[in-house]
Amino acid sequence: MVDASKIAELLEVVAQGIAIHDRENPGHHTWGIGMAYFDVERLGLEEGEEILPGVVLQVDGGPTGQFRVLCDGDHDDETLEEEEELVDAVADQEVVLRPEALPPRPAGRSTR
Repeated sequence: MVDASKIAELLEVVAQGIAIHDRENPGHHTWGIGMAYFDVERLGLEEGEEILPGVVLQVDGGPTGQFRVLCDGDHDDETLEEEEELVDAVADQEVVLRPEALPPRPAGRSTR
């Protein structure tokens, strides 16, 4: 059996994480917490267990020692938009470097 203080600490940190997520993403509904299988087993919890009201524990294969807030919102749209902007900015500019414009290599270094 895991020490009750460890579970209490986990629940406090999870509740804080959910509160931060919900404050930053008011249109998203949090429904779960994702944790690595190792952490779920180590803490003596079970996948599908409701750890807070309306919040279910899911094994998601993420890194150990961390948890992820699972919600119905789509965070990938924001990331994709930022990536598209970056790609467009880079794609609009052409850079041509001539070998003579490159700085000389330090002595003793191979060109391969």
